[in-house]
Amino acid sequence: MVSSVLHANSKFIESLLGADRSSLSTNKKKWHSAFVIIYCSRALLSLNKKHSVAKKISITEIPRTLSYTVVNFKPKNYCFEIDQTTLIELSKNKNLAQLQVLGGVDGVTKALHTDAEHGIHSGDEGIANRHEAFGSNTYRKPPTKSFFYFVWQAFKDLTIIILMFCAALSLGFGMKVHGAKEGWIDGLSIFIAVFLVIGVSAVSNYRQNRQFDKLDGRRQPISIFKIVVGDVVCLKIGDQVPADGLFLSGHSLQIDESSMTGESDHVEVNRSQNPFLFSGTKVVDGYGCMLVTSVGMNTTWGQMMSQISRDSDEQTPLQARLDKLTSSIGKIGLTVAFLVLVVLFVRYFTGNTQDENGKKEFNGSKTKVDDIVNAAVEIIAAAVTIVVVAIPEGLPLAVTLTLAYSMKRMMADNAMVRKLSACETMGSATIICTDKTGTLTMNKMKITKFWLGNESVSEGTCSSIAPYVIELFREGVALNTTGSIYKPSSGSELEISGTPTEKAILNWAVQELSMDMEEVTRGCEIVHVEAFNSKKKRSGVLMKRKMDNTMWVVHWKGAAEMVLAMCSSYYDASGIVKEIGENQKTELEQIIQGMAASSLRCIAFAHKQVEAKEIEDSKQGLEENGLTLLGMVGIKDPCRPGVKKAVEDCQNAGVNIKMITGDNIFTAKAIATECGILKPGQDMLSGAVIQGEEFRNYTPEQRMERVEKICVMARSSPFDKLLMVQCLKQLGHVVAVTGDGTNDAPALKEADIGLSMGIQGTEVAKESSDIVILDDNFASMATVLRWGRCVYNNIQKFIQFQLTVNVAALVINFVAAVSSGDVPLTAVQLLWVNLIMDTLGALALATEKPTKELMEKPPGKIDIRRERQGKGHFDIQQLCQVFNEFNARKLEKRNVFKGIHRNKLFLGIIGMTVVLQVLMVEFLKKFADTERLNLVQWSVCIAIASVSWPIGWVVKCIPVPEKPVFSYLKDLRHKLI
Repeated sequence: MVSSVLHANSKFIESLLGADRSSLSTNKKKWHSAFVIIYCSRALLSLNKKHSVAKKISITEIPRTLSYTVVNFKPKNYCFEIDQTTLIELSKNKNLAQLQVLGGVDGVTKALHTDAEHGIHSGDEGIANRHEAFGSNTYRKPPTKSFFYFVWQAFKDLTIIILMFCAALSLGFGMKVHGAKEGWIDGLSIFIAVFLVIGVSAVSNYRQNRQFDKLDGRRQPISIFKIVVGDVVCLKIGDQVPADGLFLSGHSLQIDESSMTGESDHVEVNRSQNPFLFSGTKVVDGYGCMLVTSVGMNTTWGQMMSQISRDSDEQTPLQARLDKLTSSIGKIGLTVAFLVLVVLFVRYFTGNTQDENGKKEFNGSKTKVDDIVNAAVEIIAAAVTIVVVAIPEGLPLAVTLTLAYSMKRMMADNAMVRKLSACETMGSATIICTDKTGTLTMNKMKITKFWLGNESVSEGTCSSIAPYVIELFREGVALNTTGSIYKPSSGSELEISGTPTEKAILNWAVQELSMDMEEVTRGCEIVHVEAFNSKKKRSGVLMKRKMDNTMWVVHWKGAAEMVLAMCSSYYDASGIVKEIGENQKTELEQIIQGMAASSLRCIAFAHKQVEAKEIEDSKQGLEENGLTLLGMVGIKDPCRPGVKKAVEDCQNAGVNIKMITGDNIFTAKAIATECGILKPGQDMLSGAVIQGEEFRNYTPEQRMERVEKICVMARSSPFDKLLMVQCLKQLGHVVAVTGDGTNDAPALKEADIGLSMGIQGTEVAKESSDIVILDDNFASMATVLRWGRCVYNNIQKFIQFQLTVNVAALVINFVAAVSSGDVPLTAVQLLWVNLIMDTLGALALATEKPTKELMEKPPGKIDIRRERQGKGHFDIQQLCQVFNEFNARKLEKRNVFKGIHRNKLFLGIIGMTVVLQVLMVEFLKKFADTERLNLVQWSVCIAIASVSWPIGWVVKCIPVPEKPVFSYLKDLRHKLI
């Protein structure tokens, strides 16, 4: 009875609540039932109490629970017949059986309330509901490293540890020798200097890390973040799949799932056998539409990313080499310090040292123990000071500042660095292999020539062509394309989307052929598609007209000479079909060559009618023989302004430019000549111009022999580009390669520096590259080359600037310690020189901008060991650092003042250095153990320091050998062995 009442009441309450149990998930159903039962129980209990009071019958009351939980039930019914967990498991496990249970792709589409053709119809509220139900298409990034993380990293540096140890020893020994009143000054001074080093390093690294975080955000188009579950996303070659989903429609869709599975083989995605698509994978062929089923952290990629942490602490090859250099110098310092320690102890215990009164410091058993301890402390302090001198702690800071500054300026010059090592490697590039379209040219296509057979058709005269031929043209353009035309209802201009080539053809068809794309596609049905790829240089479609199912039509579009080879006849303007004989074929080939010589890209259209009964399986491929040529168009893509000057600059810098394109050999030759890549007189006979097929058919020996002579490679495939890069690298070249397409990825990865295009570049190309050229302009590559050389040049300057002082100070302290038993430069003074002046010096020299001189000498492999040969000069006084900094500005030029007025930062830092040095000498006597100087003494110091300028000028007149001197001794030793 009670159960039936409860059941009846629960049904009634459910109707009041408006809750549909069929639309609730399992967990929500349980909570819903619990709420209804509690509500009904209390209602019955209340009625029972009233009935008992009315009849004044004493009964035992049901006690209330002492503690209970009130459930505030508010069902969130978004009317989706499928939950997130089911969708995640469906895609993750590629569960076809479960997909069939859910009604297939159509069933999932219906459950998500999505239209397979038009997508989601709900407004902002509906989108918000989907965000809440299924999440947003964003990934949770690992937390940004705090400032204190970099402080701790600086503390763990070996240099800092040694300096801290030295500071502790100096503090302890100083207080032992000089007492608590003054003994703490040296040790505390070193501690302050060390903490200043840590602070500067931590701030620099922290800012650099924040800069990388900002760069990462720029790589994703913001629109993908707005994708929600239920959206329909269109995919084409080169796209990155933005979320997990199911295949709805499309043709020949091939996916690269290597980022998920590690397998290099491409996976075919179709509706029947494998409809699953995963976020982060790339489209390598075909096109299609997908239904989004999971976004953000709910995707397979998102779940994988949540289990790994990102660490962008990337050490470049140059940083690794400099760390090795720093370590080697530190070892030298330790060795010298040990020798000094031994020599000083021997001198002391043999009675060769005297105190201030001229008496022997050690006199056998007569010497007090305290005196011996104090002497030992001073000797150890002297050795520690030498270690402090030897370690070039400003070197890592200079590298960090140089790279960070260069990356920031390169971003302003339209180049985004994805890998730090590319900054350095680009400076040594000897060859740049570049694309044509969009890089050397503007990628703004327009059809300027139209040929119908062997007749040229002028603009605006297409009405004279037979209507039947015009209709075939419209079908060939409207159906055989990856572009689209949107006609706004307001009557404004048409919105044409697609690649620049597709947009040019569609725009021409609308303007000249009066094509209504929607009308054409509505009257036809596409049976099979062969998508464009870089190997075949063409695309095809098999279609049937809905009014005539017996006759199907194959349409081809692609590179003119390749489509012409498939044709046996052509249309004239009146619509009459004519055979293509030898004379006609020659005439048509000359038309193609003529357009190509005018820098036009030649596209041809052809078709063939086939009976439906002749086609057993369209997947065997489209008909490729016996086609009828519809016509040819010439597309103009003008060269970018300034590209010829940029090519000339690179060539003057000793960098060879090679153009690799899929275009016709005549078009490629014309563009290369216009850009300055191909010089007058260079042609196919000299081996400067070649076709991809010819290059790949060479023997390995022939390729290695001829590859350096090639300036232009036309009709090339991605494999040809990769093959050229491999050959050039085997010959010892440092190769930079540009690319914008998915097919360029292998060459971009193989090259020493991969340069992708930021506008036209696909996600696959960007992922494979080291540097992204944001404006797709070749001129920006010349800028990248200049900055790459500037990075090395600036670091070379600082190495000379700092090591000169370090070596000089090391020798001075070593000689003085051995000869007199004392060191003239204290640890605090040396840290002041190394830290304050070298930090400022790093700022001054690391921020030098590229000069024209950098592009006037050939590239070369730079060896850090060569930088000091024949260029070192010793500065004894601290003020010599200021004058030495001028010498470091120009490593090989004798005029060190050239262009100095344009570098206001350098002049400002020099002024600041002088002010700080005066403060140190005049006002920080106890801190730095200095003595005040009068005007005469200052004049003498300045005069001595200024001698470094003429010395530097003389030294730069001494030729530096290309090969280090010590390498000859090493070679001689190997020969003797």
